Amino acid sequence: MKVLGLDSSGLVASVAVVEDGNMLAEYTVNYKKTHSQTLLPMLDAIVAMLELDLADIDAIAVAGGPGSFTGLRIGAATAKGLGLALKKPLVRIPTVDGLAYNLWGSRDLVCPLMDARRDQAYTGVYAFTGDGMESIVPQCAVGIQEIIGKINEIGRPVKFLGDGVPVFCAYIEENCRVDFSFAPAHLNKQRAAAVASLALLYIKEGKIEAAGEHRPDYLRLSQAERERMEKEKG
Repeated sequence: MKVLGLDSSGLVASVAVVEDGNMLAEYTVNYKKTHSQTLLPMLDAIVAMLELDLADIDAIAVAGGPGSFTGLRIGAATAKGLGLALKKPLVRIPTVDGLAYNLWGSRDLVCPLMDARRDQAYTGVYAFTGDGMESIVPQCAVGIQEIIGKINEIGRPVKFLGDGVPVFCAYIEENCRVDFSFAPAHLNKQRAAAVASLALLYIKEGKIEAAGEHRPDYLRLSQAERERMEKEKG
């Protein structure tokens, strides 16, 4: 089973190809360029390096949200276009789940934090067991106070990762009452290899969708939609 993974849900753009238990290639960039500038050139580079015929892939996995509205749309459009052209199914991976999967096997709880602005985070709480990854707090958009409060209630050591760590680091250090640590640089951002690897499990469970059916899960309204609603209420 060969899976192409795409993640443009946050600051990072990432493309990977995973075949069964092997990562064949991964290209990840965290720099000042838009995903519309980077995602397809990165895919082209991997295809050339692997001498890959995209018709040979079995499925396309994409980070399906939450995250940057623009980034999610770019990822969705790329995945849908490839899926329709190649007649391949898509696998939508919840963004926060994919981020947590970077730390597969962690003995501590795992708490991804993506900066959602307005003191909120796209987040969740996960644990790894012999049966795989367990979602203790499913991905959600909440204030940093709420997720740290839940972690304190659970009372277990936790590892944080994601682009929200620098944003909320001071709050965590002041208010997290359990032992905590931060993931290192090579594991603390979105990686398409994690998305593709998690997709292999989803495929076994039949969690696939036709390319034309794919829709990102934003979890909350865009700023433009919120402003429009506020004006209508006024």
